[in-house]
Amino acid sequence: MKIKLAVCKEKYPELKAAFENYGFEINDSADLMVCENNSFVDSLIVRDKVTCEKVIVPVDEIVFIEAYGHSIEIHSTEGIYQSSDRLYRLASLLDPAGFLRISNSVIIAKNKVKKITPTLSMKFILTMTNGKKVDVTRNYYYIFKESLNI
Repeated sequence: MKIKLAVCKEKYPELKAAFENYGFEINDSADLMVCENNSFVDSLIVRDKVTCEKVIVPVDEIVFIEAYGHSIEIHSTEGIYQSSDRLYRLASLLDPAGFLRISNSVIIAKNKVKKITPTLSMKFILTMTNGKKVDVTRNYYYIFKESLNI
C-alpha cells in the first residue's frame, strides 16, 4: 500500500523507516496520507508547469494557490507549478497564520498582498507581489477583513 508522509523533517526518516518495515511504500502521489496534528509543511512537492519535473517549493515562496476544477496551480515568486492535491488538502498543510482562503478556489499568502482594492459589491481585489490579481469573494469578505484587521 502506498502512503504519503506529511511530517516534520526531524521525524520523517524515523517514520519512513518504520512504515517501510511494515510493508508500506512511501510515495508523494499516494491517496492515503499520514500527518502530524498541528504540524505544517515547510515545502510542497509539485510539478513545474513547463517541464513537468517534480520540484520542491518552499512555503515562504508561495504567493497564492488557485484551483481550476481538478487542476491546482501554485504561483510562487519563482514561477507557476501544478499539484495533484485538492485545495482543501493544501490548505490543511499550510499554517493558517500565514495563509488564508479568500474564495472557494484561492488561498493566498497574507504577507504577499501588495494592494487591496475594495469594490461596491462587498468584495476586494487583491494585487499580489507577483503582479497577479485575485478576488476575495463575498462569502470570505468578513473572514478576510477580520484576518487582516481591516
